[in-house]
Order: sequence, then C-alpha cells, then structure tokens
Amino acid sequence: MLLDQQVVIVTGSTTGIGAAIARACVEQGARVMLHGRDDTRAQQLVMELGTAHAAYFLADFEQPQPYELLVAETVARFGRVDALINNAGRSPRDTIDTVDEMRLEAVMRVNLKSALFLTQAVVQQFRRQNGVGSVVNIGSINAYCGQADLLAYAMTKGALMTMTRNLGNALGNERIRVNQLNVGWTLTDNESRIKEGEGFPEDWEARIPSTYAPSGRLLRPEDIARHAVFWASQASAPANGVVYELEQYPVVGRNLINELPLDIFN
Repeated sequence: MLLDQQVVIVTGSTTGIGAAIARACVEQGARVMLHGRDDTRAQQLVMELGTAHAAYFLADFEQPQPYELLVAETVARFGRVDALINNAGRSPRDTIDTVDEMRLEAVMRVNLKSALFLTQAVVQQFRRQNGVGSVVNIGSINAYCGQADLLAYAMTKGALMTMTRNLGNALGNERIRVNQLNVGWTLTDNESRIKEGEGFPEDWEARIPSTYAPSGRLLRPEDIARHAVFWASQASAPANGVVYELEQYPVVGRNLINELPLDIFN
C-alpha cells in the first residue's frame, strides 16, 4: 500500500474532493486527520473510515487560525505527520467589476494563507522527525488564466503554484517535497449545485462537448484522490516542486481553433 502506516492531514476533507482523498488515503494504509467546518459531516466521515484510522479537527480558515494546533492535534492523536494535503478552498464567482477587498481577503485566507501557514507548521514537525515529508497542494488549471468570473480564485491558485515551486526548491535538500495538482473541471456535489443554480438542465454533464470531456464525462473526486495519494506517498519521490496538470487534455499550449466545428463558418 502506498501510504502504509503513514499519517496524513487533509484539509477541507469533509466533502467533495477532500473527502475522496481522505478515503483513498485510508484505503492505502494511512491514518488521516480530517479538517472541516461542519461537526456532523466530520463525525460521519470518521465513523465511515473508523476511529482507528481517522480523527477530525474543526476550523474555519476564513478566520485567522493558530495553524500549528492542527499539526499538534495530529501528532497527539497519531504520533507523527508524514504528509499534508492542502485541499481546502473557496471558489466564489467574482469579476473585476464585483470583487472587493473583503471578498478577496476571505478567498486568500482559505486558498492561500492556510496552505502557506499549515505548510510552515508541518515542515517544523517534519524536521522534528528528522526530515522527510510530503506536501501536496490542490490547485486548479484556473491558475494559468481562469474563468472571467473566477478572478479571486484564479489569483490565489496562481500564487499557490508559485509557492509550491518556491518551497520545493527551498526544502529539497531536507528531503521535504512540495508538489501541486492543478485540477481541471471536476463533478462534485457543489459543482452540481452551482450549475443547477445557473439554470443548467438536469443532464448538463452529458451535453458537455467532447472538446472539454473527451472521456465522455467530467473528472470525479475519486480521480483526483488517486493522484493525490501518489504524490503524497514516497512512490512519487524524488520529484519536487512539480506542478502537475490533472485534466483530460493538454492545458498549456492547446490549439482550440483546430477543434472548432467547421459549420460555424457556413
């Protein structure tokens, strides 16, 4: 198993991609510290995974946090930390016309500051354990440009990408690895709710052009989880400072003009 006897912290792990990552970690032999804001959801997932394999820590990353407490609680419960998966995130819709300082700060706290300061805390723990550790940041292909209505989200994911490369470079000599998955369009419960709220039909996924879903479907949280487990594990060593696009097609340099249907010119 890729994570046998390893201890992994997964933020934003009571729903969606984070919950799928937590399940996959346990399936691969890890003990997991969950994180979220909803006590009921956290308890339910701990019961599903088993109290021998999972515990949880409640914190709202939109507010300033003593991030080292999450690491300390993990060590108190499981004895060590081997990997951190920074998955917590918010993706509010805003544009250059609607974004304001308060909204931007809230997104930055969750998407960027929590990842930075949790990494800071876990690196200190790795050092106490004589080094060796893995940090996986869950980013987005929006880091490269982003939808027009995901301005703040795209900004934070771009900054996260640079942070990943910087820390991979800075910490490599200590055998501490920092890598990032830039995730593409993924069908989560939250994504379904957003699309329904935007007036999409019930079968909207089936109508997505193959240009964007060549496999015939969108990514699923379980797809992301398999890759996250690999990058959290020593199976991906010694790769470090890697930003890895997890999408169904090349993200950078793709020539979409050649994929336009010719009948639009008739």
